[in-house]
Amino acid sequence: MPAVELLRQVQPDESFEENFFSLPLNTIVSRSTATQTTFTSEALEQQLLQEDALLRGHFRLSSGLHSDTYVQCARFLRRPDLAAPAAAELARQIQQAGLQPDVVVGPAMGGVVIGYELARQLGVPGIFTERDDSGQMTLRRGFTIEPGQTIIIAEDVVTTGKSTNEVARVLEGLGAKVLAVASLIDRTGGNAALNFPNFALLPVTAATYAPDDCPLCRAGIPVVKPGSRPDKAFS
Repeated sequence: MPAVELLRQVQPDESFEENFFSLPLNTIVSRSTATQTTFTSEALEQQLLQEDALLRGHFRLSSGLHSDTYVQCARFLRRPDLAAPAAAELARQIQQAGLQPDVVVGPAMGGVVIGYELARQLGVPGIFTERDDSGQMTLRRGFTIEPGQTIIIAEDVVTTGKSTNEVARVLEGLGAKVLAVASLIDRTGGNAALNFPNFALLPVTAATYAPDDCPLCRAGIPVVKPGSRPDKAFS
């Protein structure tokens, strides 16, 4: 089954934004010569699998835990033709909920690309937090937040909610109000420990195991260490 279906050309005298956000999911909408894809959860999952951004098997995570699922959204987000419509769907859900942020903040590194795209879709500035030399999450590069500004935190993947809450505390400490988090994938299957609404295009339930109590190890399945960060437990 194709992930998307061609719908129609938006006419020059029509409002693209109004027409785009009123269309059914699982469509392609073209404006001039540009083409955009709008994802259902099923179509997004298939595209993530095709891009090797969602892997099934036996993996050692950066935490040292083992898992049957690994997510590397950078492989998906490297393609602007996929990143833009994914962000557009998140923006649609956020606006449908009656939320309009002043700023989108995407924690580096995973939240930078999706944060920028989401900010572009919402028509607001997009900035990012990053860790300083002491390992604390902070705003750098001249980025500022004004007291009273409303924020959407953008993540590629929500794993436990811990790092998202860390970013939220930094922003709230500056006087901002966090409206919600928006992500491509929620690895907790909707059970992240967050204090605000959680918009995720694809909830994924991923099992994790301690290395000494891993059924995949007992089954003799070789463990793979993918990823971009060193192991916390092994470095």
